[in-house]
Amino acid sequence: MPSIPPGGKPLLVFDGDCGFCRHWIERWRRATGDKVEYAPYQQVAAWFPEIPEERFRASVQLIDPDGRVTQGAEAVFRSLAHARGGGIFLAAYRFVPGVKPVTELAYRIVARNRRLFSTLTRWVWGPSPDPPSYFLARWLFLKGLALVYLLAFLSLWPQIGGLVGPGGILPAERYLEAARTQLGTDAYRVLPTLAWLHPGGETPEILCLAGAVLALLLLAGVAAPVMLAGLWALYLSITVIGQDFLSFQWDALLLEAGFLALFVAPMQLRRGLGLASPPPATGLLMLRLLLFKLMFMSGMVKLLSGDPSWRDLTALSHHYQTQPLPNPLSWYVHHLPLGAHQASTAGMFLVELALPFLIFLPRRLRVLPATGFLLLQVGIAATGNYGFFNLLSTILVIPLLDDAMLARLLPARLGWKLPSARSWVGLPRRLVTGAVCAGVLVTGLAVMGARLGWPDPLPSPARSLLSWTGPWRTLNGYGLFAVMTVRRPEIQIEGSRDGITWKPYRFRWKAGSLDEAPPVVAPHMPRLDWQMWFAALGSPRTSTWFARLLEQLLRGSPEVTGLLADNPFPTDPPRQIRATLYEYRFTSPEEARASGGNWWKREEKGIYAGPASLRAP
Repeated sequence: MPSIPPGGKPLLVFDGDCGFCRHWIERWRRATGDKVEYAPYQQVAAWFPEIPEERFRASVQLIDPDGRVTQGAEAVFRSLAHARGGGIFLAAYRFVPGVKPVTELAYRIVARNRRLFSTLTRWVWGPSPDPPSYFLARWLFLKGLALVYLLAFLSLWPQIGGLVGPGGILPAERYLEAARTQLGTDAYRVLPTLAWLHPGGETPEILCLAGAVLALLLLAGVAAPVMLAGLWALYLSITVIGQDFLSFQWDALLLEAGFLALFVAPMQLRRGLGLASPPPATGLLMLRLLLFKLMFMSGMVKLLSGDPSWRDLTALSHHYQTQPLPNPLSWYVHHLPLGAHQASTAGMFLVELALPFLIFLPRRLRVLPATGFLLLQVGIAATGNYGFFNLLSTILVIPLLDDAMLARLLPARLGWKLPSARSWVGLPRRLVTGAVCAGVLVTGLAVMGARLGWPDPLPSPARSLLSWTGPWRTLNGYGLFAVMTVRRPEIQIEGSRDGITWKPYRFRWKAGSLDEAPPVVAPHMPRLDWQMWFAALGSPRTSTWFARLLEQLLRGSPEVTGLLADNPFPTDPPRQIRATLYEYRFTSPEEARASGGNWWKREEKGIYAGPASLRAP
C-alpha cells in the first residue's frame, strides 16, 4: 500500500534538478493555490519507498490522500483539475477518444528532451512563471475604443443632417415611416434604433452629440460598462437610420468591437484602471476571434472571388489609383515598379491568411501577428483615406499583448502599478461571458460560412441564426476589395438655369480638378464622397439615393449643398441638372511635369444621368 502524503492534500512530486520542471510546477502552483502540495522528489522520496527513484526521475507523480498514485500526463491533468476551469483538461483526457494516448506520448517526448523544451518554454512564454495579466491591455484598448467612437460621432455630426435629416438625401423620418407602413410592429425589430422615439427633426444630430459626450466620458474612465452600452446603442441607432451612408465595414466593425468590449470592461463606476478583477479570459478570446475574423476573411474573399489580379499579385498596381479616396502618397506609390506591387501583395496575403492563426498561440509568439497587423494598417493608412478603420483595426491588436509587453513599450515615467497577486473574475461574470463567447463563436462560424460559401447552401439553423442576429448589425462578416477595380470612373454633377451653360458642383474630397492633389482626410469619413465612388461603378438604378441627391440639388437644399465644397447656384437653384461620367487616371511623372503639376488626367465617357428637372425627372 503506497504511503499517504502528509497534510491531507494531493501531492505532486517532481524532479527538483530539472529547470523545465521547476518552471511549470511554479505556474501550476499559482493556478491551483493551496489545493495541491508540490515537492521535489529529492526531499520526499524517502516518504514513499514503494515508488522507485527511476519513476520519480522519469515523470511527475501525483499522490492522493487515499494513497492512489498516478503519473505522466494523467498526473498533470488531475493536478490542474483543482484550478479554476482546469477540469476540462481532465475530462478531455478521460472521455475524448485519442486524447489519452496522444497526451501521454507527448509527455514522454517532452520528459526525454527537457533541456530543449526548457529553452522553448523561455522563448515562447518568457522566463517568469507568473501568468500574463491584461489590466494595462484592457485600459489601452478601452481608451482607444473611446477615441474611435469620439472620432466617428464627431465626423458624422456635420454631415448627418445633409445625409438623413429632414432636408437631406435620405430622410430618416420618411425611411422609418415607410418601414412601419410595410412591416407594422415588426419594423421595430428589423430596424432597432432610438430614432423611433422621435424620427424627425434634429434627432440624427442629437444622437451624434450624445455619442460624442458618452465617448468623452468613457475616455475619462467614467462608468465604463454604462458608457459602452450607451455608445453601442447610439451607434447602432445612427447606422440604422444612416441607411446606405453608414453601411461601410468599419461601421460594422465598430459595432462589433464596441459590443464585445462590454465583456472585458471593468465592472466599476469610478475612474481607474479597473484593478479589482482582470478582464475575463473569454472576453479577451472574443476580441481575438474578431481580429482573426477580420484579417482572415479579408484575405479569403480575395482568393475566392476569382479575380485574376489577386491571383497573379498585380492587384495593388491598380489599387492606389482606383481606391475610393487616394491621398498624395498614393500617386507616388502607384508609380513603383510592378515587382514592388507584387511583393507587397504577397506580403499582404501572408499577413491576412497565415498570421491570424498565430493569434491563439502563447504570449511571445503573438508578437508576430501583432507586428504584421500593425505594419499592414500603417501601410493602408499611409496610402489611402479609410476614416477610422485603420485606427480601430490597430486597437484590436492590443489584446494580443500582455501587460509585461506593453509596459516595455510605454514610457517608464508613467509608473504603471499593476496587481502583483493573481485576482479572479467572479463566477456570475465568467458564466455570462462564457455563454456569450459560445454564441459569438457559433454565429461567427455561420457568418464566415455565409461570406465564404462554406458550405453552400448554409444549413437551415445557421440561416435562422443569421436572420435573428442580422438586424443588430453586431456579429458581421468582413472583406474589402474582393474584386479589384482596375479603372476609376468619376461622376461630375452639373447644373444649368438655361440648358446651355452648365456649372459643375465641386465635392470636398473626391477627385475633381485635375491639378488638385488627392486630399488627406482620415480619420474623418466623408460619407457622400465615398458613396459617389460606388455610384460611379454602377448606374443610377443601383444607387437609388443618387436620384434623391439630384432632386435635393434642384431644390437648393442647404443641408445637401453643405456637404459639397461649394454651391455654383448660391441664390437660386438650377432649373436642370445632369451627371457626366469621366474616367480618371493618375498622370505619369512626365505628364505631371508637362502639365505644370497635374495629378490627374481624365477622359469623358458620356452622360451618367439626366438632364433632369423637377418637372421632368
